[in-house]
Amino acid sequence: MVLSFFRKGGSSGLDHVEEKAVTMLGDARHSFDLATTAVLSGSSSKSVADDIRSTDQRINQAEQDLRSELVVHVSVQGTADIATVLGFLLMIKKIERIGDQAKNILDLAEAGVSLADEENIDELHAERQVVSRMFADAAELLTDPEPGRFDEFVAQSKALSTDHATKIAGFLHSDRPGREVVPLAIYYRYLKRIVANLLGTVGTAVESLPHIDYLDDGATDITDD
Repeated sequence: MVLSFFRKGGSSGLDHVEEKAVTMLGDARHSFDLATTAVLSGSSSKSVADDIRSTDQRINQAEQDLRSELVVHVSVQGTADIATVLGFLLMIKKIERIGDQAKNILDLAEAGVSLADEENIDELHAERQVVSRMFADAAELLTDPEPGRFDEFVAQSKALSTDHATKIAGFLHSDRPGREVVPLAIYYRYLKRIVANLLGTVGTAVESLPHIDYLDDGATDITDD
């Protein structure tokens, strides 16, 4: 376990990195909630665009600051902590990507995409809530990477990924006009990537470094799409 290693061994001088990563996840969730609300409600994106972009800049700056700190840590402490440092670098990059994907959903809203009139709008809202809750679950797993809860998170992520992939494939072969199904396919594509990056983020706290981004003892690549 990458992060729990230091809990067992005492203070490492890197405990604050985990805390800042959790804060980054909270910021990413904030952007996700605002962006998906704009797309699903059809409300004006102007009211949330500045907030999302400033939050994204905050996430980006946090990643850059932590990256610099981790490089300095290795240069001062030597290679003893290298596996943990690499795990942290992977983790904060994944969170930064989630922020970008939330911003991509905002881009849909700014391009005039509204899914408010979809027949299954209630299902879309319910799916959004599920993914939003996963941000909180991921943050809890970073601070307490209990294997049983991680297994539940993996199962949920796999189920969502399969469902999103099935829906995307359905849109590709739909008889509906492209102007209707293309935005849906793109939206689900972003959801799928967000879920994968949340799983990858949590994986840095539970999996050994060689198996980060892989499941089933390295057999399944969760970032291959």
